[in-house]
Amino acid sequence: MLLIFGVSDKREDLGPGQTRTCPRCGNTTVWARIRTSRRFTLFFIPIIRWGRQELEVCTICGEAVAG
Repeated sequence: MLLIFGVSDKREDLGPGQTRTCPRCGNTTVWARIRTSRRFTLFFIPIIRWGRQELEVCTICGEAVAG
């Protein structure tokens, strides 16, 4: 029997976040809000999801902080 399974990261865009000054690059901009999680798939169907967290990400350098 052939089983096709895998573990992958999922990233969802939640829209614009707050206007912040980035501690890494020093630019002030509107950050993007995202939700990330890891998931186990079986035959390309998500079975289990874990490690869900919401973050705000600098749109210039990619620095992320808990939102």
